[in-house]
Amino acid sequence: MTSRHGDAVQRPAPDASMTLLNEVYRRPLDPGYAAAAEGRRTGTRPPRTRRGAALLLVLGVLLGLGTVTAAVSLRTPPPSVVAARNLLQNQIEQHDAEAEALEADITALSDEVRALQESALDDVDPALAAELEASQIASGVVPVTGTGLRIVLTDAPVDPESSEEDPSSRVQDFDLQVLVNGLWASGAEAVAINGERLTTTSAIRSSGPVVRVDLVPLVSPYVVEAVGDPVAMQTEIARSSAGQLLATLRNTYGIGVDTSSQTALELPGTGQVKLHDATVPEESRLTPPTPSSTSDEPLGTPDAGASTEGAGEAAGVAGSARHPGRERT
Repeated sequence: MTSRHGDAVQRPAPDASMTLLNEVYRRPLDPGYAAAAEGRRTGTRPPRTRRGAALLLVLGVLLGLGTVTAAVSLRTPPPSVVAARNLLQNQIEQHDAEAEALEADITALSDEVRALQESALDDVDPALAAELEASQIASGVVPVTGTGLRIVLTDAPVDPESSEEDPSSRVQDFDLQVLVNGLWASGAEAVAINGERLTTTSAIRSSGPVVRVDLVPLVSPYVVEAVGDPVAMQTEIARSSAGQLLATLRNTYGIGVDTSSQTALELPGTGQVKLHDATVPEESRLTPPTPSSTSDEPLGTPDAGASTEGAGEAAGVAGSARHPGRERT
């Protein structure tokens, strides 16, 4: 059926569905506003009384108080959230105190074990005691002191007009890794970052904006201390890739680099360690078992033998025992 047939269905006007829009376009002002304006112009509008003004003022104050109360209630966390946050904060403080107490116990026990080892070995073999002491120094177990270098790396100043911080302006884990490797290669005998002694198994990693050394979070400034000949180390660092990196950090990214020679550095030790997977072969131990002419037992008292075996294990590893649960490498 087409439009030429007389009984065709009549379609509505194209603009019938836009009646409201057409009305708004033709009469943008509501008739009530027009009547109020006409009454104000002709003076027929009833005058505003004090009672009405007072009611209007009270209504405005109530609306303002309601708005403020709603905003405060939305910004204030519920009591359950506050209680959970306080509980977590108390648990964190408690665990921190327990960790500090355990670290103090580890340090005290490490000193006691080292004293017993030295006492036992001095009676059995003084040369072996000297060799054990040298191994402990090389592995980072005991504290050391001596001349050396101190290199301080500081994050670049933050631009107050910038909305986002540039990650390149911060000292990153790679920067510390290259610097530490350069110090080892230049003859450093012991290295520490912000008081954390580095060993052969130490890990330097980034966790967001924080640099961690053996799971210990560190922040800028990063004080890298190395015990050794300061003149020789400074010369070798300047010739190596570490020196080029320091120059790039200073000149390109604005990171602070301060190098100074020190006449007396004190680096802490990592304490006694426990082997997880590695074992020391019998032929590599400091005190291989020596059969007796009358017995199959090794010479020396059982206590001395036990202490010597423990010393061999201490000399064969360079991990950190101050931080339980550290990652293995």
